[in-house]
Amino acid sequence: MNSKTAVYTSDKDDKELLSRADDAVRLSQLRHKPVFLGFLNEREQYILNEYLSSFHYEASYFGGYDGSVRNIASFCDYETDEQDYPLEPVCFKFRKSDKLSHRDVLGSLMGLGIERASVGDIVINEGQAVCFVKSEISFYVTSQISKIGRVGVQIIPFNKSSFVFEQSKETLSVIISSMRLDAVAAALTGLSRGKTAELIASGKVAVNYIETKNTSHFLKENDILSIRKSGKFIIKEQSGLTKKGRLKVIIEHYR
Repeated sequence: MNSKTAVYTSDKDDKELLSRADDAVRLSQLRHKPVFLGFLNEREQYILNEYLSSFHYEASYFGGYDGSVRNIASFCDYETDEQDYPLEPVCFKFRKSDKLSHRDVLGSLMGLGIERASVGDIVINEGQAVCFVKSEISFYVTSQISKIGRVGVQIIPFNKSSFVFEQSKETLSVIISSMRLDAVAAALTGLSRGKTAELIASGKVAVNYIETKNTSHFLKENDILSIRKSGKFIIKEQSGLTKKGRLKVIIEHYR
């Protein structure tokens, strides 16, 4: 399968990812059981899906809960059960008066020498932080961390029934002159076309997780637009035209 790797990306890390995916597919077919890769971020998942689709092959993904962002990929000829994914939730409890951030928890994990690819999503709720990690390091994490930053924490069992994850999302109806990147980004950020062009030129805009500096790049349905400090947007559909011939576009905004 790796003969087509260069079609999708010239990035060294991406090529390595797809080469590992090739190996995982072959190994799963040889062993007739799942082979896992990840945790993968959204960009890696997108690139992997694009690559695999040309071979009419699909990987399955799971990150510990519905709606997870960072996921482990499963390569198998049959559907992989969620409990078979090699991941574990680690739940930290702390006083509700204390405040912890995603960065605080990730920093503590990285301070233990853990690789980023071994850590999935980190979800912060009031008085509680849940971190999904590879099963192989879960004991190491629970045995080493008793404090995150200056906040004392206690390891408690993960209660899936009380786990709360709410991703902020809203549906926007945007009227634009065209599907050019600069036109869409300007409408979403409220910036002038000139300021938007500067934003794009500075590398702060990505289409389908790939940095795009071409202001005239045309977006299409299901494209994913990431704008630094503004969030992630998914182009859902063109819903019609105004009387003046401008486009009506439905876009989902993930903050």
